[in-house]
Amino acid sequence: MATIRFCGAAGTVTGSCSLIQTAGSAFLVDCGLFQGNRTTQDLNYQPFPFDVNSVKFLLLTHAHIDHSGLIPKLVKAGFDGPIFATEPTCDLLQFMLPDSAYIQESNVERLNRKRRRMGLDLLEPIYTKDDASKALALCRTVQYEQWINVAEGIEARYWNAGHLLGSASIEVRIDGKEAGESDRPLRMLFSGDLGPEEKAFHPEPDAPQSFDYIVCESTYGNRDREDYTLENRREAMKQELTTALNRGGNVVIPSFAVERSQELLHDIGYLLATNQIPDAKVYLDSPLARRATEVFIKHAGDLEDIELPAAELFRHPNFRLVQSVDESKSLNKVTKGAIIISASGMCTAGRIKHHLANNIFRKEATILFVGYQSPGTLGHIITSGAKDVRIHGKQYHVAAAIRRIGNYSAHADQGELIDWILQRGDVSQAIFLNHGEDDARETLRQLLIEKGWDADSVYAPGFDEVFELVAGKVKSQGVAEHRIDTAELRRDWYNDYAAFILELGRRLETTDDVATRHAMIDRVRRALD
Repeated sequence: MATIRFCGAAGTVTGSCSLIQTAGSAFLVDCGLFQGNRTTQDLNYQPFPFDVNSVKFLLLTHAHIDHSGLIPKLVKAGFDGPIFATEPTCDLLQFMLPDSAYIQESNVERLNRKRRRMGLDLLEPIYTKDDASKALALCRTVQYEQWINVAEGIEARYWNAGHLLGSASIEVRIDGKEAGESDRPLRMLFSGDLGPEEKAFHPEPDAPQSFDYIVCESTYGNRDREDYTLENRREAMKQELTTALNRGGNVVIPSFAVERSQELLHDIGYLLATNQIPDAKVYLDSPLARRATEVFIKHAGDLEDIELPAAELFRHPNFRLVQSVDESKSLNKVTKGAIIISASGMCTAGRIKHHLANNIFRKEATILFVGYQSPGTLGHIITSGAKDVRIHGKQYHVAAAIRRIGNYSAHADQGELIDWILQRGDVSQAIFLNHGEDDARETLRQLLIEKGWDADSVYAPGFDEVFELVAGKVKSQGVAEHRIDTAELRRDWYNDYAAFILELGRRLETTDDVATRHAMIDRVRRALD
């Protein structure tokens, strides 16, 4: 009997990791880092919820860190099997995994300075650059639409997913003996992250039909974007940048380093080259984004919907690819006329937090968001209308214009997800909706039922829930291990604490009467007792 366990991306959009166990093998589809609020991120420090030594191989859908970012930790724990991925994915990982390791080491070094002062035990990084190097040595490249034997009785085939350079949906075929069904093979399809129909650089997602099981992402299962074309998207960017630059300040764009930054450079470069926006310097302040851009240039011949000649791609004379920390710090002196693109896209870490701290309090500045903001992240707090925010422990008033463009998403929206699922034809057993928040998954589930799907064959798996992959009705074995209260995926005490400190400070500062201030403080102290 085969089983599948959802070890991440169940009720959340990060930490993608599915464990499939068969009669003689066990393997993973993705092994991603948990991102979002601090409680969610704490999952990265916990042991894997399975025996790492039993895992024989890993199938990787694409390079984004929420799908690949715990692979070095897996290797650190003892995994030494092959990691199958497309060539562009392997190229991107050459930069992304060492960069992620550097972040882990740097974060722990910073935290340990604080813990030393407090007399607390010191922490170890989740993994190191050496672990990342060992992981990269295990990568094995695959070609789209070609079967590969990944283990005894198990084959896999990769299909374009249209989400990111090298991204794939993965078809898995497990022979009957290995699956516990001696009369026929078991066929599964893992969507990975699916791209929208209108997407620069890549064709629409593709995959064959007729499966026993489909595991499908549901990031935008509860929303449809407005109909748009790539031309409309550039027009929207033109309007936003023109308005923002005319305000007299900088434009700060939090962006994911891989693909989103390259799309922005392409569109802004085109607008500058055709004199459609005011002349401005464009700073890409992310070493990872700079390296990823080099990979995109390498594969430029495979990219679609490029408005500029390949030789000019990402090379406009106004572009500045910032590398060193000193170069990044020098941008603090720039207070107007600059477009600053920096990671991370949800403002959880990296250089973007410094640029926000330097601009968010300026009324002439603009913060332009171009991607999804997970609940609990600084980006989500800002876009939700916060009047004040804490960045690096300091309070900042939000005076800048906060703007959003939704058409840069790399994910299929609700209608596109429905179409992709329906195009897969008959699914004999079940579809599992993962990589989505609970409301998105439930909305998509109900829509599929309205389209004629049996309600008992569409599942929204719980965190660490295990399912038997057998003929007939799918059976859940329940949650194997309770690692997190899923309510904390949306709200955690770290954010509550930050909000409380901001509100307490505001109340104290706006109260003129000293006695009232003392009374407030006394009430807080009594509550602590």
